[in-house]
Order: sequence, then C-alpha cells, then structure tokens
Amino acid sequence: MVFGFSAMPERPSNDHEALQSTRRAEVLARLEGVLAGRKRLTLEVGSGHGHFLNAYAVAHPDRFCVGIDIMSDRVRRGLRKRDRAGLANLAFLHAEAGDLLAVLPAEVKFEAVFVLFPDPWPKRRHWKNRLIQPAFLSTLARSSVAGAPLYFRTDYEPYFAEAREVVASHADWELRNDMPWPFEYTTVFQARAPVYHSLIAIRR
Repeated sequence: MVFGFSAMPERPSNDHEALQSTRRAEVLARLEGVLAGRKRLTLEVGSGHGHFLNAYAVAHPDRFCVGIDIMSDRVRRGLRKRDRAGLANLAFLHAEAGDLLAVLPAEVKFEAVFVLFPDPWPKRRHWKNRLIQPAFLSTLARSSVAGAPLYFRTDYEPYFAEAREVVASHADWELRNDMPWPFEYTTVFQARAPVYHSLIAIRR
C-alpha cells in the first residue's frame, strides 16, 4: 500500500525540521547511490514487496526503474527479488514520496509514474493523508518530463472518484481515457480486489 503525501505543518517545530532534514539527507544519499548519472526514471510510489516493478523492469530493459516504500522490510524484499533476477535496471529505496521529490536533482525527471492500490484512508479525518492531492500532483509535475504518464489504480471507488476529480482539475495533468494500461501484472493487492478502477493522466 502507498503512504500519503503529507503537507508541512504551518509552524514546524525545530525538532520536526531537524528530523526532516536528516531524513531527506539519507534519502538523497540512497538516491545518489543508484542514479549513476541517469537522468530518466520510471517510478513506482509504494512498491510494496516489489512484484510489479520487478516484472515491469524485466519487460522494459531500456528503462531504469525506481520503487519507493516507507516500510524497510518491503524494500528489502523487493531488492531480494531484483537480485535473484539479476536486474541492473531496477532499484528500491526506503523513502516517502515527499522526501524523494524534495531531494531529486533538477536534471533528473520521471518518464512514467505508477501509483498502484494506495492506502485509501477511508475515514474522513484521514483524507488529508491521501497521496493524490493537488500539492503532490504539482510537485510530481515539476519532476516529470512533458508527456509523462501517471498511472493510478485503486479498489476503493470513493478514492478513485476523488482522485479523478483532483487530477481532472489540475492544470499540470490531462486525463487520457483513450490510453490503454501499459503493463499488466497481478499484484497481491490486485489479486484480493474483486473490482478495481484505473486512470491515466499525462503531464502537460
């Protein structure tokens, strides 16, 4: 499942700023260790145990794929799958989406982004934690090449309806109902879902 994209508190404490600075420095160090001069990435936010992105990397050897997750155990599992497959075009990082986007070098851009079965945060008081929000879309757009697709899929219809509305009203993204889903691989969450909903948007 995918974590949310939390906004900064209006008046962050010194402790919060210090922790955030330390966390982002760690993410940057991990990122620099895998970029090796690469300028174009395919990103999966909330990569879980890495099943989807490992399969995608096998099918797309010309792309360098990065999966992020906030659970270190999930990252380790993804890396084990990668290593068993001997994939040189795949990396997994322990990182939150906001931290990765904050430290991503300006010359590095995403050419495709996957968000598959994110945490729907069904309770109203938690909606602010949902990933697909205007602030996230704006930040993601700045780090994406023109024409980069955003692929979103969820089994929670209320979240899908909200995400579709947010994306449709965002100036940086255009919904594309005419585009086919680019790559199918049944994830654990997808296998559990009797029904799911998908959308594709293009970076303007």
